[in-house]
Amino acid sequence: MTGLASRTAIVTGSGRNIGRSIALSLAAEGANVVVNGHRDAAALDAVVEEIRDGGGSATAVVADVSRPDDVERLVHTANEAFGAVDIAVSNVGKRRRQPFEEITIDDWHETLAVNLHAAFYLAHFTLPGMRARGWGRVIHISGYDGWTGHIDQRAHNVTAKAALHGFTKAVAREFGRYGITANTVAPGAIRTKRDPEEYSHIDVDAMRSRIAVGHLGRPDDIAAACTYLAGDTGAFVTGQVIHVNGGEFMF
Repeated sequence: MTGLASRTAIVTGSGRNIGRSIALSLAAEGANVVVNGHRDAAALDAVVEEIRDGGGSATAVVADVSRPDDVERLVHTANEAFGAVDIAVSNVGKRRRQPFEEITIDDWHETLAVNLHAAFYLAHFTLPGMRARGWGRVIHISGYDGWTGHIDQRAHNVTAKAALHGFTKAVAREFGRYGITANTVAPGAIRTKRDPEEYSHIDVDAMRSRIAVGHLGRPDDIAAACTYLAGDTGAFVTGQVIHVNGGEFMF
């Protein structure tokens, strides 16, 4: 139904959590998947093995997508392994919480490099080929604080996530005529494995009480939205954001 058989996808930050689920979901629909992360090669290999065990095709590439040279190498490796890249999913994110006065210039640039520039680099190296072939899917994984601003002390992250969707709309407008769609998926409260020190400020019970469906989401919920957008099912959806937050916030 999705038409992803023989398509090739890059999913950045796919060694665990949301990225892993996206990679597995696209592979289950028949796509060749390039699994990416910047340090944990063993985690990437485990995702590749899981895909292959399920009958899919995948390869792993360790690359820091905040660096353009690494992204160029990532895309080149994907082309060598499976042919041209049809689906580019930018999933990496850095969610540091810092009071504004403690955000250094380096902190600011590092956060924007990971959360925003990485998406541009991936698009830069994949969109020309998509345009030449007349088909492509660009998907950006953002965060709902880019719309709500409900968490304080994250000025750099909120800025990057809001800008990411602006970039989505720009790509959607410019490349739609070439059979390319670009969309944003904004996860809400998703149950993932993370460093607890980064989330010590969150009252999980209070957050759960705000969610209309009464529970936190799963990485597979985000993967389902991405798979819908990546396939023929999402051909008439572009420049949009899908908020997958269980109704905690309604737009």
